[in-house]
Amino acid sequence: MALTAGIVGLPNVGKSTLFNAITKAGAEAANYPFATIDPNVGMVEVPDYRLDELTSLVQPKKTVPATFEFTDIAGIVKGASKGEGLGNKFLSNIRQVDAICHVVRCFDDDNITHVEGRVDPLSDIETINLELVLADLESVDKRYTRVAKIAKTKDKEAVAELAVLEKIKPVLEAGQSARSIEFTAEEMPIVKGLFLLTTKPVLYVANVAEDEVSNADENDYVKQVKAFAETENAEVIAVCARAEEEIAELEDEDKAEFLEALGIEESGLDKLIRAAYYLLGLATYFTAGVQEVRAWTFKAGMKAPECAGVIHTDFERGFIRAETVSFEDLKEYGSMGAAKEAGRVRLEGKEYVVQDGDVMLFRFNV
Repeated sequence: MALTAGIVGLPNVGKSTLFNAITKAGAEAANYPFATIDPNVGMVEVPDYRLDELTSLVQPKKTVPATFEFTDIAGIVKGASKGEGLGNKFLSNIRQVDAICHVVRCFDDDNITHVEGRVDPLSDIETINLELVLADLESVDKRYTRVAKIAKTKDKEAVAELAVLEKIKPVLEAGQSARSIEFTAEEMPIVKGLFLLTTKPVLYVANVAEDEVSNADENDYVKQVKAFAETENAEVIAVCARAEEEIAELEDEDKAEFLEALGIEESGLDKLIRAAYYLLGLATYFTAGVQEVRAWTFKAGMKAPECAGVIHTDFERGFIRAETVSFEDLKEYGSMGAAKEAGRVRLEGKEYVVQDGDVMLFRFNV
């Protein structure tokens, strides 16, 4: 599953600090714009209590969590769609990611320069969204001119694409994102083929001050971001990037004490990673044996043979069936044997759509 979530935002909103915390990769974080010129990519482990419980249950020799990619993309500024602030390169980097984590500054600090000279999260969101809209509009305009000519020849594919472009164009011209449009199942493949920036799913990350983490919902800036996100059916996660960077360096015991001191039960990063994982349309199934307990990432909606192929192509090619039990049932009965006796282990075939949390044993023959 080579999918990646891109971290975007204006300069100095805490993107690289957050990325450092997520991946411990040490991306440069500096108090000036464009500290990140090339995108930094890092793999993250997906926190999952089910994996911990399966490990406790099975006692394997090793445990392997699910992972996916985060990409830290340099700060966008007004005029990026016209090349301002190395904008073309940054927009190209955004085009390569599958989902967007939009970091918004929701704290006041005179010691950290804001590129616009003031803290205004809604204006920040508008700046970036508008640049993405303008970049998409330029792409659509170019495509529209080309496709319209072909459509005159009654070419079916061109006619279908032109109809989609005519649906998207006025929305972009009104300054709104393409993800605000409802597309039919027939239109979606065409939309995906346009590779528009504003069709990518978005998660807003409100970066708050350390002393506001425990009651971030009371932060006026966060309230503004949440109100806006509701108009896009988007989720908002509040974190303190600076605190998360410190937490990421701690051992588990010290981490628990730090979180308790902050007045929170769970790291903001854990919430963010899980939210980004599901934003990408990803889900997890497990394999559990004495040699290894492992979480496997798959795209929601995949069938059993495809999920078997995540482990190895031979598993998909020679798929016979999958012994399957839900995590909850395995947890309740304590072992695969007991779950089988209780009739909770199912034999699933090629048409079975794998569910998040399934524990599976694949049978295959090649």
